[in-house]
Amino acid sequence: MIAIDKTENQELLKESVTYVENLGFKNIKADLEGYETPKSYHQKGTDFTVTPDIVGEKAGRKHYFEVSLKSAEPKKLKSKWRFLEVLTRMKDNRFKIITYRGHYKFTEDMMQDINLDKNLIKL
Repeated sequence: MIAIDKTENQELLKESVTYVENLGFKNIKADLEGYETPKSYHQKGTDFTVTPDIVGEKAGRKHYFEVSLKSAEPKKLKSKWRFLEVLTRMKDNRFKIITYRGHYKFTEDMMQDINLDKNLIKL
């Protein structure tokens, strides 16, 4: 989610964090009240900042989770996903996308646009 969508969809983000906790992830960071905020990455020369929705650790490996919802600014969302995909590959981490009913087609189209081949976590 981009920053605009996070303020509107706090409940879905909480649900996603609960799901990640139930999977056995530890040291969870989320852009949510009551949790430590994940590290943000800022693109030089612009005001574009990338903050992963959820970050957790399992078996010594860091996992980045993005909650995918229909967005008014799909271009920013594509940039964020592409950046996180490259970052996780470089550092041998994992990147996963969580989506909800009503947002499956949007998410699949977005992933196809940026040639991202991921199995979605459908909640």
